[in-house]
Amino acid sequence: MQETRQPSFPSAIPDGTTPQGGGWLPHGYHLESHSHPDGQLVYAAAGAFATTTEYGTWVAPANRVTWTPPGFRHSHRFHGRTDARILAVPADECGDLVGYPCVFAVSPLLREGILALTGRGAKSAGAERRLRAVVLDELGEIPEQSLHLPEPRDDRLRTVSDLLHADPGDNTTLPELGRIAGTSERTLSRLFHAELGMSFHRWRTILRIHHALIRLTDGVSVTDTAITCGWSNPSTFIEAFTAVVGQTPGRYQADLRDRAE
Repeated sequence: MQETRQPSFPSAIPDGTTPQGGGWLPHGYHLESHSHPDGQLVYAAAGAFATTTEYGTWVAPANRVTWTPPGFRHSHRFHGRTDARILAVPADECGDLVGYPCVFAVSPLLREGILALTGRGAKSAGAERRLRAVVLDELGEIPEQSLHLPEPRDDRLRTVSDLLHADPGDNTTLPELGRIAGTSERTLSRLFHAELGMSFHRWRTILRIHHALIRLTDGVSVTDTAITCGWSNPSTFIEAFTAVVGQTPGRYQADLRDRAE
């Protein structure tokens, strides 16, 4: 049976405070934009969530954990019924971690460490510090960028971004999108590379994977998710999803069910 404990953190977090703990959150639960003096790891032991900062958005399934260093404004939105775990990392322990928001892959040891630190069991300050050191060591030196969707700043890119976020299955071509945004295909392509660091095709694939993760978390079938998010058939969707997330959509849904039980 699933736990029914309530979140130990509010929907609005005052600046200057760093929450820690865990709780089952309902679909659509939103932690509004805020910042805090310590670093923060957020992990979905079940379900999925999105972390948004000025650097862009990451959708994190249960095999990823998001990292936000001290001082960065960010927000979170949770999808599906989510066992959310928030771990504060004191500012004086953040020195070996990257200085920008990102996402890391979750190893079995990292998962168990986060669960232990955000669970109900009381620990001494020394035990908590030692366990947190293990968690930070497990993060590794290289963040995982495959699920990062950069945030556009150019108005022409924003026009395209808003259009495709509203309908990820929209198959409008780059030349047509250029005309909608009031620019040429060549200029739009250059802007994707220069400002977002990736091709339009790669950016749209990541956007579609973000939307697909949310639909799969909500229990939508693999076939319906593929069609809604713009793939012509399930096999091409499965191939793209596996390349980005590291597991097939079917395996991802099976893992969600296992964790929920």
